[in-house]
Amino acid sequence: MKLLPSVPITQPDLTELMRSSPRRAPATLALVIANVGVFVVMLAFGAGLWHAPTEVQLRWGANFGPATQDGGWWRLGSAMFLHFGVLHLAMNMWALWDAGRLVERLYGPWRYAIAYLGAGVAGNLLSLVMHGNEAVSGGASGAVFGVYGALLVCLAHERRRLDPLEFRWIFGSAALFAAATLILGQFVRGIDNAAHLGGLIGGALLGAMLIRPLSEDGPMRPLWRIAAATGLSVGVALLVANLPQPRYRLSDELAARAAIQSFVDEERRIGERWQSIVQSAAGQGPSFRELAGRIDEDIARGYRESFADLSAIGLDADAPSAATLEALRSYSQRRSEASHALADAVRSGDLERMQQAMDALRETSPSVPGSRPSGPQDRQAAPQIKMP
Repeated sequence: MKLLPSVPITQPDLTELMRSSPRRAPATLALVIANVGVFVVMLAFGAGLWHAPTEVQLRWGANFGPATQDGGWWRLGSAMFLHFGVLHLAMNMWALWDAGRLVERLYGPWRYAIAYLGAGVAGNLLSLVMHGNEAVSGGASGAVFGVYGALLVCLAHERRRLDPLEFRWIFGSAALFAAATLILGQFVRGIDNAAHLGGLIGGALLGAMLIRPLSEDGPMRPLWRIAAATGLSVGVALLVANLPQPRYRLSDELAARAAIQSFVDEERRIGERWQSIVQSAAGQGPSFRELAGRIDEDIARGYRESFADLSAIGLDADAPSAATLEALRSYSQRRSEASHALADAVRSGDLERMQQAMDALRETSPSVPGSRPSGPQDRQAAPQIKMP
């Protein structure tokens, strides 16, 4: 009986792959540079070194239900390149550089990049489902967890071809890191555990879809790819079907803030007009009829237009500016009515009605903390409205 010579099974040296130089891991290097580059540029546009204001993160593409579901679906991708401070960035980049070089060598640059980006999107989608209306989220951690998910799948797939000690060490370390971080996320406020979990699962499924044998005689498991593709498709469909309805639309909120700022500017101008009217009335200036015309034209009309502009803004009651907008609508309407009543009283020369109208103007307030109504009794213009 003739025996065929056995083909030696080559064992990839995982430790050597982990120590890959930047030149051998171009995708990982590019991702680190992209994340650091975005952070540096954001510093020049208002982001803080240790903590970035929420408004800055939103402008740059953070994930947030009222913004993402208001046509900003691109935020599911952009959010993974935003970080809330240098410590947040450093931790994510350390984890990416530590595991990414190995995973890139195992999968190849393009498959690795697809798994990284796809896992990041999956993590942000799960984050949106879990608390899209409650939190503005960003960071590379969901995508980094995807790298660990792909690593665990690849190691499990090739476990019979790896050195047992090396397999146990690397697989155990990766699994322990993922588990410990998920557990920590349950107790530390501000950690988006949904993005971590979604990224880990997404990365594992994408890893199973994109896996390649480490050598020509490596095992091929097409059922892995089919099962992973099916699981990923079903999972994404379920997440999309269960997206919570956003409490408001960010575009409406921004329009409301712009309208409020326009009102503040107009209120300042009305205050200046009041000053001019009071000064002209103090001297031997216009007649009562002329004064009444100026009050109607310069004051009452301004408030009517402000009321119309504020009323044209459609804003859900849960939006941050809803209460301010409603207060200023009421304020504009009451100031318009009181100003018109004052003009009529001046026109008729009725001192009692003039006093009543003046009292009504003094009692009118926008009911917004820190605001001051303008008027003939107050030469300080414009309420200072605290923006939410």
